[in-house]
Amino acid sequence: MATISHLGSEAADTPGTAQYLTFMLGSDVFAMDIRTVREIIQYGTMTTVPLMPSFVRGVINLRGAVVPVIDLQARFGHPPASVGRRTCIVVFDAVRHGERLELGLLVDAVSEVVDIPSSQIEPAPSFGTSVRRDFIHGMAKAAEGRFIVVLAPDKALDVDEMAALCEVSQDALAA
Repeated sequence: MATISHLGSEAADTPGTAQYLTFMLGSDVFAMDIRTVREIIQYGTMTTVPLMPSFVRGVINLRGAVVPVIDLQARFGHPPASVGRRTCIVVFDAVRHGERLELGLLVDAVSEVVDIPSSQIEPAPSFGTSVRRDFIHGMAKAAEGRFIVVLAPDKALDVDEMAALCEVSQDALAA
């Protein structure tokens, strides 16, 4: 797997403004705080793991470390993502029981890093999104009246919740 870029954790220069990595899932634009992103890699060889729920696409070998890859489309309750020419994996830091873990997110395409002032982020709507409301930190105003869905990774990518879902999936398949 070739590394596309390694992203640092520099904060935006303007107070009240944060940097977000934007990426595509279907025709929707999502964002996550750049400070949690480690790197972006091209989609490549992945090992599937038996008895995992559909959102666990498999694991990759990242410089000797086993990194689980989460299919965000499937995690959000949609059919698993199709792999295309721009499909990539965003490797980010998650925390479980105080320990740092690396996870990969399968996304359709990475767009850019953008500065978003906190004043431009509206609360998540109570209905009308294709993602669970608790997975959304807010909706950032973008060009042409569109919005960027800013993820709440501590909820959307909660390692404990995903581990519990994996256990349920394994128990159901074993029964």
